[in-house]
Amino acid sequence: MDGQQLREALRDEMASVSSPPPLDTQTMLGSARRARTRRRTVRACVGSAAAVVAVAFFGTFAVPGAGGWSPAMIGAPSSEDDTASPWPTGPDGLPQEDRTARAGTRYDRGAELLDQLRAVVPASYTVPESPEAPSHQAQYEQTVDGLDVWSYSSSVTLAKGEWTGRLMVEVHTAGNQLPTEPCALARQFWGMQGTCELVTVSAAQVGVVVSPGDDDRFDQWAAYRHPDGVVVFVAQSTDRDGTLQSRMPFSVPQLASLATNKRFHFQ
Repeated sequence: MDGQQLREALRDEMASVSSPPPLDTQTMLGSARRARTRRRTVRACVGSAAAVVAVAFFGTFAVPGAGGWSPAMIGAPSSEDDTASPWPTGPDGLPQEDRTARAGTRYDRGAELLDQLRAVVPASYTVPESPEAPSHQAQYEQTVDGLDVWSYSSSVTLAKGEWTGRLMVEVHTAGNQLPTEPCALARQFWGMQGTCELVTVSAAQVGVVVSPGDDDRFDQWAAYRHPDGVVVFVAQSTDRDGTLQSRMPFSVPQLASLATNKRFHFQ
C-alpha cells in the first residue's frame, strides 16, 4: 500500500465513525453545581456532628447577655464548679439548694442592705411598692483561697410627681475577682458598657458610667473598690418616659459619693 492508498483508507475509517455530541454548557454547569452542593452538605454534616460531640463532651453553657445579666452572673463560678462543690451551709446545717440564701445571716445582710438603700433616697422622692421592688438578695458567688465570696443586691422604685425610676446597690465581698481599675470595674457591672469618668471622692477614685452603651438597663452607675477589696456598685435609671437625665435623683458626684459610703460596706 502506497501513501495515497493509506490516506484514502484513513479518510474512509474516520467517515464511518459518528461525531461526538456537541458540548452542553448547561449540563456541565448543572453537574458542577450538584457536586458543590454535595461538598457543602458533607461539610455541614461534619460541622454539626463536631458541635454535637463538643456539647456532649463539655456540657451546655450560658452566653452572657443572651437572657439579661443578673448579679449572680458577675464573677460566678462555672457550671463545672457548681457540680463539683456543694453550696454553702444554710442555717439548718444543710447545703443551700442553690446560690441564693433564703434564711440565715447572709439573707439578713441582704435585707439590711435594702434598709440602707431606703435611707439614702432623697426626701423629695417616694418609694412606691411594686412587684419587682423593693427587693433584696444574697448570693454565693465563688470560693477563692478558701474564702466564700458573696454578693448582696437591693433595688427600689422611685417616684417624684410623674417621674419614676429605679435605684439599686450591689455589693461584692472581699476576695472577689472583679477588676481593680475604677472604669474597668464600672464596666463589669452586669456586663454593661458605656462612657466612664473618673470621679475623686476625698482620696478615693470612683468609676462612673455617665451614659450607657447599647445595653441601657441603667442610665448611670458608679463603682468603687474599698481598700479591703469590697466592691460597691450604685446605679440609677429612669423609666424611659422621655424624662431627661437631669431629673435623676443623684448627680454624678453624688452617685460616686454613694458608692464610697460606709453604709454599703458589707462583708
